[in-house]
Amino acid sequence: MKPELLDALELETAPNPTHAVIWLHGLGADGNDFAPIVPELRLGNAPAVRFVFPHAPVQPVTINGGMAMRAWYDIRNADLAQREDAQGILQSQEAVRALIQRENQRGIATGNIVLAGFSQGCAMTLQTGLRLPERLAGLVALSGYLPLAESLQAEFSPANKETPIFMAHGTQDPVVPLQRAQKSCQLLQEMGYSVDWKTYPMPHSVCLEEVNDIAAFLKQVLRG
Repeated sequence: MKPELLDALELETAPNPTHAVIWLHGLGADGNDFAPIVPELRLGNAPAVRFVFPHAPVQPVTINGGMAMRAWYDIRNADLAQREDAQGILQSQEAVRALIQRENQRGIATGNIVLAGFSQGCAMTLQTGLRLPERLAGLVALSGYLPLAESLQAEFSPANKETPIFMAHGTQDPVVPLQRAQKSCQLLQEMGYSVDWKTYPMPHSVCLEEVNDIAAFLKQVLRG
């Protein structure tokens, strides 16, 4: 059964977009969270881009006392590698794949699509993008980590083995420890992925220098 298509906020940098960026928010946020970043990226010279900011489903989150909020999957333990919600992660993976397929149906090839995400959205970007059977233009992985890492070796898709990955993290992040992100980056590099790794003196957030680096990465991979 195909997953129900997620509601999403959409912004286009110009009419008739030929490229797309699907940007996944963090725990407890929604698609509006990163919409203000679009003008800050100043992609004026890039091809026309449709930014898609989907809203994750509302569900109880164990680590937050079972409170219902927008989440791509449940978090059961402060140690993010422990007791991972594999079922929830796989369900969201299918939901993100459905968004990619919708862009295909609207005339944008997978090779012209970037998956981006922050925190939980970063985890879903890596989970989905590295297993996708069609090559993406790039992956933007911000302030997050690689989920279900032990299964990647068996499940990765050769189609995205050469896909550029921009991975960034704050050195003062109290939510997703820097060491967790570094370990994820190291595993990807050991598997042969091309990861552009950056750190910034910030907490669990985004800073101007990072936005500028994201913009440079997008201009590089979103070519006509």
